[in-house]
Amino acid sequence: MQQELYVMPFDHRGSFLEKLFGIKDRPPTDEETALVAGYKQVVYDGFLKALEMGAPKDKAAILVDEQFGDAIALDARSRGVTLCMPVEKSGQEEFDFEYDDYFAQHIEQFSPDYVKVLVRYNPEGDQAMNERQAERLQMLSSYCIDKGCKLLFELLVPATEAQLAIIGNDKKRYDAEVRPGLMVKAIHELHLAGVEPVVWKLEGLIRREDYEAVVKQARINGREVGIIILGRGENAEAVKGWMQTGAAVEGVIGFAVGRTVFMNALQSFKAGTYTRDQAVDEVAKNYKGFCDLFEEARRK
Repeated sequence: MQQELYVMPFDHRGSFLEKLFGIKDRPPTDEETALVAGYKQVVYDGFLKALEMGAPKDKAAILVDEQFGDAIALDARSRGVTLCMPVEKSGQEEFDFEYDDYFAQHIEQFSPDYVKVLVRYNPEGDQAMNERQAERLQMLSSYCIDKGCKLLFELLVPATEAQLAIIGNDKKRYDAEVRPGLMVKAIHELHLAGVEPVVWKLEGLIRREDYEAVVKQARINGREVGIIILGRGENAEAVKGWMQTGAAVEGVIGFAVGRTVFMNALQSFKAGTYTRDQAVDEVAKNYKGFCDLFEEARRK
């Protein structure tokens, strides 16, 4: 049985640069890199404050990138905080390694508890791209198994134009009616390709039976794995609904909610309507609130 995992993800890079600072299609300067690192420190300080407020340290985790969060990652290691770090290039439709053939050296520099990868994979989409991704992912999975790392796999299943056309370009219908089955199929195909995560980080689902189907596929043939629910930047009410439904399903072991927790606080801090302490407080309150929500839903 997998340990419950309540992740504060702030490994965003491209989206963080663009949404907070308007930096797009170019690398940040050294000054901008330091600025972004400072904002990520606000999120981390909020996480640490949530632990002081009673968020469960044995289940809590951070997901932070090397580019802007190397100091945070090292501090988390020193504190015994569960650390997850990404290996994918940010903002790409097709998965590839952030540090190309040197991905292993970068993992070993920080020794995170979980190696995280984000992949966009629609089993009815571009088959050649799916095969290329699966080949790279199998290499990563084999590396993790060989080195005793835990692989945390974030699976996104974006709709194809053809899939949307069938349902009148209704993205909500796609999420509710089409995506759940595609998620099951994607996990099946990735298993066949030799990809073996310890934890699947998946988009939220509306119906209990869809969570049950995803868990069944993820755990097929006795695999001892867990599912965590990602926030996808949605509003708090939508995320709460996904979590309350999912938490009641055996095999759903937690969540990874980032922008829903921290984005308003950082935007308000940047705009000058929050002090730094107020931004930290909001992050702490929001993160602990999701911890409490999941645990309460678990008890029902």
